Order: sequence, then structure tokens, then C-alpha cells
Amino acid sequence: MTLKINSLCPDFEAKTSEGDISFHEWLGDSWGVLFSHPKDFTPVCTTELGSLAGMKDEFDKRNVKVIGLSVDGVEDHKKWLEDIADVSGTKPNYPIIADEDLKIAKLFNMLEGDAGETSMGRTAVDNETVRTVFVVRPDKRIGLYLTYPMATGRNFHEILRAIDSMQLTANHKVATPANWKKGEDVVILPAVKDEEAKKIYPDGWETLKPYLRKVPDPSK
Repeated sequence: MTLKINSLCPDFEAKTSEGDISFHEWLGDSWGVLFSHPKDFTPVCTTELGSLAGMKDEFDKRNVKVIGLSVDGVEDHKKWLEDIADVSGTKPNYPIIADEDLKIAKLFNMLEGDAGETSMGRTAVDNETVRTVFVVRPDKRIGLYLTYPMATGRNFHEILRAIDSMQLTANHKVATPANWKKGEDVVILPAVKDEEAKKIYPDGWETLKPYLRKVPDPSK
């Protein structure tokens, strides 16, 4: 199954560093961030998991649950958590999935179907495509996915910014322009004609082009 934006996010059962879960049940009515890494005890991923742990309060404020994934086992995860805490000063405070049989990586199209059935003997390079961030909406559909090369650390501030945009656009008939940050002006959707826009925005808007109308962030 090819996954794309608005695809139903696959459900699965898994062992994690915090116990067994059923993914959709674990998500409940929350937004979710599922992010994967190729291998425990690797340099870039160590900084990423520590960075995310330090930002978890920001995700909590947005009703976003965070969960990691690699093809290593639970015991490796637990040992690695201590290294991450030592390096970053913050121990990851979210579960990490143990996908030792590669089933979840394949389910999310991060590994090919012929990648085998075990992580034994696999290197980080073998798993280099297991570096994707999925944002899952409360309707269990995929809102965003980004895949990073192994040598490029992920920017979780950008993930938060994208979530702010998706949550805003889910509740208002607007879109967010390039480099937008929460609280800045937004764009009225082209599908909203001027007559409807006058009812929603009685104070008016700035027209840059007939198809580009800017208004203040309606969530402020």
C-alpha cells in the first residue's frame, strides 16, 4: 500500500520501551508524530531523540503524542535512553517502538518488502530509509511525512510549525504562507469567495492578488 497525505494511517501492535501498544488506540483523539531512525547508538539520532525530549512539552500543549521507532529491540532502546540523557540532559519521555521483524517499517513503506524478516545483522546504512517523520491527524489520516538523509539531523521546530499550520487550517478556512509562524497573517482559501469571506472577516482583508488575500491569524 502506497502512503500519501490523507491516506489512512496503518494500525499496528508493537512492543515499545514503555510497554505494548495498539497504535490507533494509543493515539486516541490526539494528533500524533511517529518518527523513525535507522539504528540505536548512532550519533545524529542520539541528538535528535534528546532534542525532541526537551521539546515534548510543546507537543503536549498542542495535543500531540510522540512516538519513536527503530528496528532495534526494547532492551537496546532502554540502554540507549541513558546515553541520550547523558548527552542531551533530557531522557526521552515518550515510547520507542521495537520493530525487530521490520514489519512496521515495511507497513509504512520505509523498507522494501524483500528487506528480510529480522533486523539481525543489519547496519544503519541498510536501514537508511527508516528516517521518516509522519504526522497523524485525529481522524487517523496522514497529514504530513518527511524523510531525511542519515547525515541531516531533523528540525523539530519545523515539525511543530507544520503542526501549528495543520491545526489552524483544520479549524479555519485559511492556508499559511511560506515561512509562516504561529500568530502571523494567513491566507484565505481560494474556495472561499468574497461574499463568504465578508461574513467571516467583517473587518476585511489585504488583497495582494485576486487569489491571494491575507488576514490576521484567526486563532489569536
